[in-house]
Amino acid sequence: MMYDKDTGMFDRILSMFATVQDEGHGSVLLVFLIGVVFGSIIQYTKVHKFEKIAGFSMLKDTVVPKMLFLAIGLASIGLYFMIEAGWASYHLKPIMLGGLIIGGAIFGIAMAIFGKCPGTGPISVAEGRIDIMVGAIGGILGGLVFTLYYDQFKMIMGPNFGKLSLTQYFEGHESLTVLIFGLVLIAISIAIPLIEETDDEDPGYQK
Repeated sequence: MMYDKDTGMFDRILSMFATVQDEGHGSVLLVFLIGVVFGSIIQYTKVHKFEKIAGFSMLKDTVVPKMLFLAIGLASIGLYFMIEAGWASYHLKPIMLGGLIIGGAIFGIAMAIFGKCPGTGPISVAEGRIDIMVGAIGGILGGLVFTLYYDQFKMIMGPNFGKLSLTQYFEGHESLTVLIFGLVLIAISIAIPLIEETDDEDPGYQK
């Protein structure tokens, strides 16, 4: 068999799929419906367009930051109270400064080149954008390499500062902390002035 030479690597690849499958994110139908809603919002706001990301990078378009602050603010409040009610769960990741700095730099460079992020990229792929398909394949391969050789990459990821969260610094006031944090982000989203660049790919698009 083809995988007999490296059964360990094949088993690790299978475990990746098993881990995702066992996360308990809900039924396939529920995940599909959430994806449809997410994709519809992205397409309606056109934040999957290169011009939006490029405009944001050059501070000529504020649709992306307005959406980001609003989404993070609402999600922070909603997710926290859903977890408290037992309707959701999440897994904190440890803070490793080396990995965050290097990973953030790579992410930023790739986002500047493609004008997409992991959320908007698949939407452009669904529209038939071949250039983004190339980037998506590269991202999948990059993630595969990182997963398979994670032990080797750990040496450049820096010290592990543990799993930290904002609520740990305000024990006894967790709900109020999350509520204030979320409302502040929502207020920032509203306060940012709306500036939109014309979409050159869509002649009918207007400000």
